Amino acid sequence: MSVLPTLDGLDVAGRRVLLRADLNVPLDDEGNVADDFRIRSSLPTIARLRDSGAVVVVCSHLGRPKGIDPSLTMAPVTARLGELGGFPVEQIDGVAGPAVTAAVHNVPAGTVAVLENTRFEEGEKTNAAELSDALAELADVFVLDAFGSAHRAHASTVGVAERLPSAAGPLLEAEVRALGRLLDDPASPYIVVLGGAKVADKLGVMSHLLPRVDKMLVGGGMCFTLLAAQGHGVGDSLLDADRIEEVGRLLGEYGDKIELPADVVVAERFAADAASWVVPAEAIPDGTLGLDVGPATIARFGEAIEGAGSLFWNGPMGVFEWEAFRRGTAGIAEAVTRCSGFSVVGGGDSVAAIRMLGKDDEVSHVSTGGGAGLEMLEGRTLPGVAALQQWVRE
Repeated sequence: MSVLPTLDGLDVAGRRVLLRADLNVPLDDEGNVADDFRIRSSLPTIARLRDSGAVVVVCSHLGRPKGIDPSLTMAPVTARLGELGGFPVEQIDGVAGPAVTAAVHNVPAGTVAVLENTRFEEGEKTNAAELSDALAELADVFVLDAFGSAHRAHASTVGVAERLPSAAGPLLEAEVRALGRLLDDPASPYIVVLGGAKVADKLGVMSHLLPRVDKMLVGGGMCFTLLAAQGHGVGDSLLDADRIEEVGRLLGEYGDKIELPADVVVAERFAADAASWVVPAEAIPDGTLGLDVGPATIARFGEAIEGAGSLFWNGPMGVFEWEAFRRGTAGIAEAVTRCSGFSVVGGGDSVAAIRMLGKDDEVSHVSTGGGAGLEMLEGRTLPGVAALQQWVRE
């Protein structure tokens, strides 16, 4: 597991702390926060810094703006942060520069300042030196607590950490510890459940984990490329034809570990109200597409999940957004909550399913980062984590 500098070794009393949080939350059609899970997850770190006498300046990205986009302003996030935290919060009009520096330095004691969307700045994603310098001028020390962004070498994750005394926040620490446990010494049987639309997004983690796991259960849209590699027809289901050969090699080498759906829910069209029925996974009719895993698969996958000593789940089993095709994902979520081993859930829809059941506390660790978690389990070093390691004191 990566060794990180922590808040225990960082003097923050009376100092200005730039906190890179992960407040990238979904917004509804009216521009209000639709899901505040990540905001709530950041509150303990902010409270700890405030209680330690620090002046807290929070920065985060929101969405994927191309330049300044008023629909992706941090204002609704800032408002929700204040409501949940119960402390005064001030929205700063900008990310960096002389005016922002002056505004941050004038924030009253006890008030949390929130910068504007970091991706409004052109230099954020390129880790531009100018933006990194300007962000570093805002504070005395830096805390990275945004695991969901730690796999990006951005100015607000890496650039600042190279310029200010830095530490990992408790949330980042917990993420690295939990995922490190799955890499270093997972209890057996080690079960990995993968879903989601694109098999290409999961090939790295499949290749890295298959030698280590006891079983890898694959559902979601990605399973159809594996079924096709076995020679089965998949109708009009989602298919990455360019990856068939690659997944075929994995099936050839680790076919005893990879478990695919026994049955799937199919429909004749991709629509929330489409008529649907269950068919064997090896007999998907022409002119239909698979939109969820079937009841036999839910039962089989669920049995393996409940008996896991170590468990990782990333990705829905079907079109989770539509109620008619949500049973597979909900069934897996139920099984995960009954797992008595060490369980980690990562990825937006997987986390949403667990939270929908109201059983977050029945999972060992609910991750705030999907892509970052996958990259870590691929064995890759996250740039944000690497940037912090220069501050480890022997």
